[in-house]
Amino acid sequence: MTKLITAFALFVVSLLSAQGQQVSTVPTGGKFEQGMGKAFGLWKEGKNSEASDLFERIAAAETTNWLPNYYVALVNTTTAFGTKDKDKINLLLSKAQNAVDVEMVKDQKNAELYVMQAMINTAWIVFDPMTYGQKLSGPTIEIYNKALAIDPNNPRVVFSKAEFEIGGAKFWGQDTKPMCVQIDKSIELFATFKPETPFSPSWGLDRALVAQKNCK
Repeated sequence: MTKLITAFALFVVSLLSAQGQQVSTVPTGGKFEQGMGKAFGLWKEGKNSEASDLFERIAAAETTNWLPNYYVALVNTTTAFGTKDKDKINLLLSKAQNAVDVEMVKDQKNAELYVMQAMINTAWIVFDPMTYGQKLSGPTIEIYNKALAIDPNNPRVVFSKAEFEIGGAKFWGQDTKPMCVQIDKSIELFATFKPETPFSPSWGLDRALVAQKNCK
């Protein structure tokens, strides 16, 4: 479980790097673009709470855009992976869950939201595997299967599902080769993946490359 927490710490660093490079090319003319750019800047500075608050304000103003709430969830979930205090984790993951729930009501065909939900579940499992491991592992695989059915060529879906399954396989002493094949596939998909907008999720390749190395 310690390895999993370390992996997610590395994941957060690579995530911020990938998204930061993408956002740095965004024109700063509109209010939405300015707000999102500022929120990413706060996040990159390690001001997670301030970033989350700003993403929340943008979400309240931009009710037809799913991305601000997605980042509310992502900021709070990645923060939770580096936290051991139960009350803080509960607060962070509750905020993340609420943000995802708001967007899921509007659109149940968004694979990125399902990946986000699976990450929230994983954060609970990492925090308390005895309580949440058995309870959430099965449902989390089902969530990834839904995401895969919606968008089978999304590299984050393919990679995140494989990485989660590798964690389970190692725990139970099962063969990880089938998941490693999927890691390889995700890297191929990352090579051709084009985010819909400059603020759309673009993270995952760095983590996938680390996972591929670990497979070998």
